[in-house]
Amino acid sequence: MKITIIENELYLAQSISSKLNQSGYETEVYSSIKEAMETSTGDAYLLSTNLPGQNFNPLITKYRDKIIILMVSYINNDTVASPLKLGANDYIVKPFMIEELQRKIEHYKEFQTLKKYKNLYKEYSEYLLNDISIVDDIKSVRTPLVIFTNYIKLVDKLAFEYAKNSNRVLVFIPLAIKNWKDKIENANPKHLLYISELQTLKKAERDQLFKLLEHREFIISTTTNIETPFTTVEINTDNKLYDQNEILTIDDYVKFIVNSFQYQFPDTELSKKLGISRKSLWEKRKKYGIFKKK
Repeated sequence: MKITIIENELYLAQSISSKLNQSGYETEVYSSIKEAMETSTGDAYLLSTNLPGQNFNPLITKYRDKIIILMVSYINNDTVASPLKLGANDYIVKPFMIEELQRKIEHYKEFQTLKKYKNLYKEYSEYLLNDISIVDDIKSVRTPLVIFTNYIKLVDKLAFEYAKNSNRVLVFIPLAIKNWKDKIENANPKHLLYISELQTLKKAERDQLFKLLEHREFIISTTTNIETPFTTVEINTDNKLYDQNEILTIDDYVKFIVNSFQYQFPDTELSKKLGISRKSLWEKRKKYGIFKKK
């Protein structure tokens, strides 16, 4: 990690730089805001607010996505409050122990890493669920709730959207893992649980699960209609993607292909790919109630 030190007291700047170098950090030192803005390449900025005749606000604005820790001689609106509003992360009062400064640097380094992972997982989950459409009004969802479905990804999308719209932290707990009980017991009571694959549990295990979930908020998904002490709704689709290890009936396969590709291929070609006549395809459309929208 490279740290840019901006301090006009050269001895202090060199002292901080030397101690940080000993701890494994790479450093660069500037006494001029202008030069730092032109050539600095730090991951974190240690910015003195005691720089006579220099305006450090443009530097904070430019590097607000990086770690900025203010080094202040006294606390007031100009040295702390205003810079923090602009985007600086924290401040430390001179004189300070180098260990205290390192703790702040490592804290914000970890925070920045977590933000990057959060954005990565958010973007990836949205990409995976991008093609899943939910017609139900998310605002009408009330927890606790059990959802019986023929396509788990429908509930995945609903759970993520509900958590996002209600500004809740979502904790995902698949019941196929061995330590699902520990995860439920250790989860923050304020967080919303998304529990998947209820159908994988035996009745005795389901009873244990329901006991653990007393006074908790959650969404549970299941592909089997199971009796529970909680409100249950059913959400299904004819246009789902199937797992590779799932065996389809011929009717389900035909419905899936027609729903998925009817706007991509004309009926003549679609019937050919299914190995049936065009008349047979028309009959199946009528049977399943699947017709092209004009």
